[in-house]
Amino acid sequence: MCLEPFGDSAIVVRFGYRIDSDIHQKVQMLAKYLAQHPFPGMIECVPAYTNVAVYYHPFVVYESYKQMNNNLSPFQIVKSVIEEVIDQLKEVEMTNNRIIEIPVCYGGEYGPDIEEVAKHNQLSVEQVVDIHSRGEYCVYMIGFAPGFPFLGGMSEKIATPRRSTPRQLILPGSVGIAGVQTGVYPIATPGGWQLIGQTPLQLFLPNKNPPSLLQAGDIVKFVPISEQEFVYQKEENE
Repeated sequence: MCLEPFGDSAIVVRFGYRIDSDIHQKVQMLAKYLAQHPFPGMIECVPAYTNVAVYYHPFVVYESYKQMNNNLSPFQIVKSVIEEVIDQLKEVEMTNNRIIEIPVCYGGEYGPDIEEVAKHNQLSVEQVVDIHSRGEYCVYMIGFAPGFPFLGGMSEKIATPRRSTPRQLILPGSVGIAGVQTGVYPIATPGGWQLIGQTPLQLFLPNKNPPSLLQAGDIVKFVPISEQEFVYQKEENE
């Protein structure tokens, strides 16, 4: 573990350098604790695969702690505060992770790359759907685009490289594979992931708080649905 400055008003707490469930649990414990118990001057904390970025107001931090740490810089103060928090993390009770089911219409116009995924892994399309929908996926982080979940836990049996030529536009709700990762495009955006299906759910809801349907730490299960069911749910969600 290391704590290092991230610009002049943030600190990165790094727990490791690989995608790992134990590392992710430490990331989530720290992020949830700080979200519930922010220190004076803290703006927000942002969890990622292996680290937590903590943003703060340097002046507020300095003024709040100067009587106790008048010889320390704002970064040194925040570093000391977070180190104390980490020492107490074993006493923090983790809440049960939410389980979110995401319906997906696989293949056809909704998943134009599913045959490529099947071919790359010497499987049938039906096997790709079965393997992908039987998994349980942890939301490691939200990033790239608003509400975009980076999911871990996909079987290597369907791992497939990104497309050699990215698409200029991918429709919202598209479910893709890139390497050993899978994810869902929440908004229309360019992208190079292999598209295997589409969900009628809206993952990014700008008028709600929080605007992202999924949060880091959630568990996602994909549920296959028919094209008819996709159209029905799509109309219900619009």
